Amino acid sequence: MDNPVATYREIIINLLESYASVPSIGGAGEDLEEQLILDTQRDHYQILTIGWENGKRVYYPVFHLDIRNGKIWVQEDATDFDIVGELERRGVAKNDIVLAFQAPYKRPFTGYGIS
Repeated sequence: MDNPVATYREIIINLLESYASVPSIGGAGEDLEEQLILDTQRDHYQILTIGWENGKRVYYPVFHLDIRNGKIWVQEDATDFDIVGELERRGVAKNDIVLAFQAPYKRPFTGYGIS
């Protein structure tokens, strides 16, 4: 990879766009929507579910990925979709993926990047 950050940026965007294009099983309600948020200047990438369900406010991140110091930080994965495995299948090295949702003291035991 000539420019790994640019490559990682493209991989993340393609992956999230692909995920967002598939309707969810059970379907989001009429008052729920999934928003794809791509901040390519600051390297923050999210899919959010936003709206109302049964009179209650719904707002949560489905995925949140960042690029920091040349690595992909998985901040949130609220699905059973294997986003980390998919990053690997698309060519991202395990040591370039940080499981940010794991406590820092646990990361050395994950087999992925530490920071």
